Amino acid sequence: MDSEFGHREDGVSVDGRQTIMISPPDDSKEYRFFDATYESIAVRPDQITVANQSEGVSVEVLIKGSFPDSCSELHDVVQQRAGNLILVTLTMRRPQGAVCASVLRPYRYYLDLEGLYVPGPYSLKLNDKSNSFTVRGIQ
Repeated sequence: MDSEFGHREDGVSVDGRQTIMISPPDDSKEYRFFDATYESIAVRPDQITVANQSEGVSVEVLIKGSFPDSCSELHDVVQQRAGNLILVTLTMRRPQGAVCASVLRPYRYYLDLEGLYVPGPYSLKLNDKSNSFTVRGIQ
């Protein structure tokens, strides 16, 4: 099911990952920010039909990772696109001076890429790691 566009698993999945969303930080705390850690991604284009082949389809990315401690959480995601190259920066935050248990907390995060994608090859660079994907057209 992880390969299907739009299939989202809420709560804790069978693989033990908590589905998370980005929430605003607590304004009363100061934070340290760093690139989010992740193990894998699955790029999931919507289904191409005759009607949408020329205008493009939406693309969703399933990011699977683990927080390194009990305090870290996702902070922000920034997307940039230049043609067939998509640059994504996913950041985490941790409260400064917090005492955090050193425990891995597996997560899954669903990211909708901005814009529409016509059939063809693409390169997605997430926090300096490149991933290729293809939106397949109807033949």
